[in-house]
Amino acid sequence: MKNSLIRDAMALTVITLVAGFLLGVTYNITKDPIAEQEAMAKDEAYQTVFEDAVSYEEVFSGEDEALEACLDENGYTAQSIDEVMEALDADGNLLGYVMTVTTSEGYGGDIQFAMGVTLDGTLNGISILSISETAGLGMRADTDDFKDQFKDRNVESFIYTKNGATEDNEIDALSGATITTNAMTNGVNAGLLAFRYEEGGAES
Repeated sequence: MKNSLIRDAMALTVITLVAGFLLGVTYNITKDPIAEQEAMAKDEAYQTVFEDAVSYEEVFSGEDEALEACLDENGYTAQSIDEVMEALDADGNLLGYVMTVTTSEGYGGDIQFAMGVTLDGTLNGISILSISETAGLGMRADTDDFKDQFKDRNVESFIYTKNGATEDNEIDALSGATITTNAMTNGVNAGLLAFRYEEGGAES
C-alpha cells in the first residue's frame, strides 16, 4: 500500500513537471506572435482615430502617477490612461494625441480603446481594442453606429441620454446596456481630461 502511494505521488509529480514544461514551451512559442498581433491591432487603431498622422511618438506608456491623480480627483477612479502618443505629420509637426484608455466599469469587465484628439480638442473618434460585453447588448459599443457618436465632436465631456441626443455633448445610450454606455462615456471623458492635462489645461 505504501509503495503504491509513493508510485502514485511520483507519477503525479512527473505529470505536473511535464505539463509545466509544455506550458512554458507553448508560452515561449506563442508570446512573440501574440505581441506582434497586439502591436498591429494598436497601430491600426491609431490610424483609425488619427488618419492625418504619419507617425507617432511616445509621451509615456505604463502609468503617469500625476495624471492618474488628476483623473482620481476628477472622479475617474475606474479609468486609467495606459499610453499617450503624439500624433505627427510628415514634417514631424504635432497634430494632437492618441491615447489608450482602459475603463473597468464594463458589465463584462475591462474595456480598452484608443482615441485621437486634435490640438483644438476635437475628438477624431474611438477604436475599441478589447471588450467582453454581452452579445447583442453591450457589444454594440463596438459598432460604428455607437462609436461615431463621439466622432468630430469638440466638447469638454460627454453625457448619455435615453431620450434622443440633441446636443453635441450628448450620445444615445445603448438600449439595454446602460452599464456599457456609462463605461464608454466615462472612459472617453477620462481621455479628454488626459488631453487637457497634456496640453496644460487640467491640473492635478
